[in-house]
Amino acid sequence: MSRRRSIPPDDFQLDWKSLLQLFPSVWRHRWRVALAVAMLLAAKGATVAVPLVLRAIVDALDGSLVVELALPLGLLIAYGALRLSTSLFGELQTAIFSRVRQSMMRELSVDVLRHLHRLSLRFHLTRQTGAISQDLGRGTRSLATLLNYLLFNIVPTLVEIGMVCIILFAEYDIRYVLVIFVTFVFYVIATLYLTEWRMPIRRRMNTLESKANSRAVDSLLNFETVKYFNNADYEVDRYQEDLKEWEDAAVTTQYSLSVLNISQGLIIALGVTALMIMAGQGVVDGDLTIGDLVAVNAFLLQLFVPLGFLGTVYSILKHSMADMERMFSLLEEPPEIVDIEDAPDLKVTDGSIRFEDVHFAYSPDRPILKGINLEIPPGAKVALVGPSGAGKSTIGRLLFRFYDTTKGRIFVDEQDISNVTQESIREAIGVVPQDTVLFNDTIRANIQYADREASFEQLEEAAEMANLSSFIESLPNGWETLVGERGLKLSGGEKQRVAIARVILKSPPILLFDEATSSLDSESEQEILVALDRLARDQTTLAIAHRLSTITDSDRIVFIEEGAIVEQGTHEELLERDGRYAELWRIQAEEQEDEPPQ
Repeated sequence: MSRRRSIPPDDFQLDWKSLLQLFPSVWRHRWRVALAVAMLLAAKGATVAVPLVLRAIVDALDGSLVVELALPLGLLIAYGALRLSTSLFGELQTAIFSRVRQSMMRELSVDVLRHLHRLSLRFHLTRQTGAISQDLGRGTRSLATLLNYLLFNIVPTLVEIGMVCIILFAEYDIRYVLVIFVTFVFYVIATLYLTEWRMPIRRRMNTLESKANSRAVDSLLNFETVKYFNNADYEVDRYQEDLKEWEDAAVTTQYSLSVLNISQGLIIALGVTALMIMAGQGVVDGDLTIGDLVAVNAFLLQLFVPLGFLGTVYSILKHSMADMERMFSLLEEPPEIVDIEDAPDLKVTDGSIRFEDVHFAYSPDRPILKGINLEIPPGAKVALVGPSGAGKSTIGRLLFRFYDTTKGRIFVDEQDISNVTQESIREAIGVVPQDTVLFNDTIRANIQYADREASFEQLEEAAEMANLSSFIESLPNGWETLVGERGLKLSGGEKQRVAIARVILKSPPILLFDEATSSLDSESEQEILVALDRLARDQTTLAIAHRLSTITDSDRIVFIEEGAIVEQGTHEELLERDGRYAELWRIQAEEQEDEPPQ
């Protein structure tokens, strides 16, 4: 069997694909890029001209103490001017391109974040926030590296090599060009081969770094849980284990880099030695002057120093590609929920809702809803109740179009929500979720998130309706109080009130309450229920509830079990029917009687 080294077949395809993804951003700044490239080529031209002037200076001064001062003085001034030009044009190139580099980093970061917000709830329920943050940061930094080295190192170096080869061919024996060509070919082959060999090692190091970072972020996000179970040392130990794996991979990566650098240095050393032996022999034979020897040496320094760096640049570019690979994979993650072409906005007039034979499964082997048929008239309040896992919250997520139905359709005012824009659906529905997560910002900012143009008077009114005003007034910083990451500085009930105030401020035609009072004590719950009833008076309301006492005033109560509607009616009708609802009502009533007084 063949024992050829296996290189991932799509490595080069991946590189070109990544570069092509950058092209639109480069094209937007094409004139600035072109000007920067012109400055850099001018700098390279000045660099290549330096050895020729140096040769003329040496030959003018060689073997004679009496020379016309004007000639070497002019050459020396030209030599200094060329050196200055190299630095001047190089700095101009850097300054001109700075805007392009920073703009592209900003644009790519924005594109990734915008795409992440387009992705489905399914993706975000399984994501690792720490790993995504690490991939995004590393990817954007690698973009800047790639642009700098690709446009202003590799291309100019190849141009410089071409210029030097043309001069050597025109001024000297073709053997010089052949030695340079052979050295260059071996150098490129060794660089490509060894760099491709190193890439799986680098990718593993990146994966382990993201894993360790994700572990640390997760443990901090779940700080309270860690403390509840006294597992801080356990989390640190797991983090250390991940870092130990990363450390081993990083050391292996450095070892492989050293092998690459030694191989490149050996090839360059052999090529330079051969050329200098040839030039030295030419001086001994009288075919070359001392100035020629100095010029050849200067050309070799200009040629092989960048060439040596070119290998490092190629290695850096490959590493940058590996770093960007995970970021681009995020951009390639397809959104699960996509609007149809030219989808119209949802137009809500009455706010009626209809579920027509709705089936849904998170995976083919796990059906959740099994033929839900449900009509909610305009302005009605309908409650969904039933045991945990029955599919109640799933119905809410389908209405909000976090997912599309597996079978069946959902209508709002007789418009199939799969045929209208997602934004318009979510604009028409206000949600108070069971688990309220707030931004690490002020109370004012968190409530105003529902309507960023709302006046302070509107904020105060929403807070009053949500029974939140007295709490805000009791805080030292009032409305400007920071709630902490994910709202951890507030109690569950306080966070719930902020969420209710937020949806009150939004004032949508359709309301969805998913256990909206689950974190409130009995007294606050009654106050909030009054506010919610006032809010929902003219709006269509779908309430998902566990505590049946909170939905007894609903126009209709729908009992769902194992993904199907088993009974529905008013509170009194369902009690008279003495079915599953009545059974659950009795159980909760007994539990409430057994609870000790607060």
